[in-house]
Amino acid sequence: MLHKKKMYFGEARIKKNLSVLLCLLWFISCQSDNSSIEYIVDKPSHFPEFTSPENNQLTESRVALGKTLFYETALSIDSSISCASCHLQHLGFTDGKPKSIGVHGRVGMRNAPALVNLAYNEFFFRDGGVTSLETQAMSPINSELEMDFDIHLVAARLSESDFYQRLAIESYDREMSAFVIVRALAAFQRTLISGNSPFDADFYHGDNSALDESQKNGKAIFFGKGNCSNCHHGFNLTNFGFENNGLYKNYKDKGRLRISLRAEDEGKFKVPTLRNIEKTAPYMHDGSLPSLEAVIEHYNNGGKNHVNQSKFIESLNLTEQEKANLVNFLHTLTDEIFLTNPKFKK
Repeated sequence: MLHKKKMYFGEARIKKNLSVLLCLLWFISCQSDNSSIEYIVDKPSHFPEFTSPENNQLTESRVALGKTLFYETALSIDSSISCASCHLQHLGFTDGKPKSIGVHGRVGMRNAPALVNLAYNEFFFRDGGVTSLETQAMSPINSELEMDFDIHLVAARLSESDFYQRLAIESYDREMSAFVIVRALAAFQRTLISGNSPFDADFYHGDNSALDESQKNGKAIFFGKGNCSNCHHGFNLTNFGFENNGLYKNYKDKGRLRISLRAEDEGKFKVPTLRNIEKTAPYMHDGSLPSLEAVIEHYNNGGKNHVNQSKFIESLNLTEQEKANLVNFLHTLTDEIFLTNPKFKK
């Protein structure tokens, strides 16, 4: 049974967040029916349209509630961490650690994935074990390595707050519940759209001055000799599939195999977007490669030849200058507007 004192926010925390809450309440009170006001996502012109579930269309109030919950430490059993603890905006919504740290200092299973352009994903987590953002939201709350709580107890805790009750009713026409929590978090995460990098200016908008000479040479390697674009292509620089990139000969973490139970999926992980890749070190599912230089060296060497290794992973024989140019090109995938957008800040 949850200790009673953990069911309360505490006077200090309420005072700390009071100014934020009052601003949000003022905003809501100024709307005649905020729950029906569509949230307009700032989507780049070269990005496709996306859809939200019928029961979770984006509205101003739903996104506002989801954003507040994203930064709410009360979602963890001891009120010590929030979603944002492992997903920092200036790091592309990663945390800079090989593996994330949960409550009581517990080390997580994998490297925290970037939260970017999630509205376009069909699978979530590195093994693709979840197929909707709404379902995804429950896992970190329930995981003993992350928030170690029960989502229904989270709802009970938040129900003690008049502020959260009001936002829940405003957003979903029901009191605070697990239904509200997962949908609001998903709504906010669908707004995390990134597509305004120097690469976009060059590749999609024809700005020949967006990249310097080294970066242009790196782009040619990325789409040519480097084989990078075989898995990282399209508007989101991913094929949205699962690949074994030969990181290990023997994988402790079996990857997609844990979900499919098929031997051919051992060591396969979801191909991540490369957007803001400069900011999301360390790399790979286990955070084992500390830098972009280390990542490129891994691919240049051709991997460890695992039985399921992708056919695109082979020795590249890149020169030192070519490797440097490729790193410089990857820096052009950084979207400073996204990393500093006040809409996503606490």
